[in-house]
Amino acid sequence: MSQAVSSPLYAAIDLGSNSFHMLIVRHIEGSVQTMAKIKRKVRLAAGLDEHNALSQEAMQRGWDCLSLFAERLQDIPDENIRIVGTATLRTATNVDAFLARANTILGHPIEVISGEEEAATIYKGVAHTSGGMGRRLVVDIGGASTELIIGEGFEAKALTSLKMGCVTWLERHFKDRQLNSTNFNNAIHAAKQMLEPILEQYTALGWDVCVGASGTVQALQEIMLAQGMDEVITLAKLKRLQKQAMLSDHLEELEIEGLTLERALVFPSGLSILIAVFESLNIEAMTLAGGALREGLVYEMVAGLRQDDIRARTITSVQSRYQLDETYADQVATLASKLLAQCGGDEWVGEPQAEMLLRSVAQLHEIGLSIDFKKGGEHSAYLLQHLDLPGFTRAQKHYLGELARRYREQLTSLPEQHALSSSSSKRVLRLFRLAVILSHRRNPALEPEFALSAEGDKLTLSISNAWLQANPLTYAELELEANRQTDIGWPLTLLAS
Repeated sequence: MSQAVSSPLYAAIDLGSNSFHMLIVRHIEGSVQTMAKIKRKVRLAAGLDEHNALSQEAMQRGWDCLSLFAERLQDIPDENIRIVGTATLRTATNVDAFLARANTILGHPIEVISGEEEAATIYKGVAHTSGGMGRRLVVDIGGASTELIIGEGFEAKALTSLKMGCVTWLERHFKDRQLNSTNFNNAIHAAKQMLEPILEQYTALGWDVCVGASGTVQALQEIMLAQGMDEVITLAKLKRLQKQAMLSDHLEELEIEGLTLERALVFPSGLSILIAVFESLNIEAMTLAGGALREGLVYEMVAGLRQDDIRARTITSVQSRYQLDETYADQVATLASKLLAQCGGDEWVGEPQAEMLLRSVAQLHEIGLSIDFKKGGEHSAYLLQHLDLPGFTRAQKHYLGELARRYREQLTSLPEQHALSSSSSKRVLRLFRLAVILSHRRNPALEPEFALSAEGDKLTLSISNAWLQANPLTYAELELEANRQTDIGWPLTLLAS
């Protein structure tokens, strides 16, 4: 009997200005699965003196961290490892002394990459893990540099790395640890001056969506969700959080609901840079990217993962991993799209993301059956909300789970969610449930001809009486569904034509 071969591991290490990170993944079923994430706050940038030399203490903190990382690298093939240094190692005048010992500790060479190469790799990480079509503006605020990239698909059109970050701005503009309007205004103004040379080029290129790929943006999203806001970052929310920060007099006293102690020290400086980016580039909204530099390093090593539609790749990978019936999943998705088109398409649900989410849940809703039939909907909800799904935001994953929880039998109102408006979200659920019922024989040739019309929230579904009489179980299920939707305040009439 032949022994199964485990899929290969890959490691990406990012020696950042504030923290060192190690990401370990394996390539499985057309996607990457995270196996370990190890992070240590090294504060390398804080160890630079006025001559840009790293202190012995800062270098020692880095070497101690790399000694921990080295243990995990022993089990990974050399060609599957990439280690890069970024802004602080680009700046340090005694970088060779640090690298000589670091290379010995790790047993692998460290590449100190240029700002432009860092920006390009960040963009690849975003492109491989974040959904959305069209042109993207990517903003990554690191410890000692900020990268801004405009790209489309997997190709970057503009790459910029600026020498400002949450650690350097902390030391420069919040050195007295005061959280007052003078410090914030100085930090924002200085960041705007750094951005000035690129504004014309970036504004001329333009973008359709904006994503943030940094610890600052991650911290912002955690704060907003903890405070009951949705996941979309706007200038108004940034200003609100600046006011919350200024309720404390000193950095050490900073307390904002949802902000971890670990991020608190560099949060105001990162927030200042982000406010400057929003105001200088007139950004309306930003969401959190699914990945950045480390993910970009990994995807560069793993062959065969380039696919323009990240969500399609994710769905195919999940279907394969959980052995879903892909033919039936496509049937439900096609039927759901047909129902949506008949009642007015995107105009009826009111949002362009709605059909994508409707099709996505149709393709994945049976995932819970891989655990158990009786509570299939509950298991589907849990898996969709907790799996790593590149291309889908946190709010979209939560919404997909709530849809899948309700794909059969009991119908209850959706809880608060931030993927779609309240009216669009319930309409998607209604169409999804109808698509599941109409396709339950799992053969497109056995589906009925139907007509669905919408008048406000009132739906009317017409099916020939002959078909309904020939399919009494589906007829009974449709009548029951009409009652359920009507009882919950969503009128649905079934007409036997």
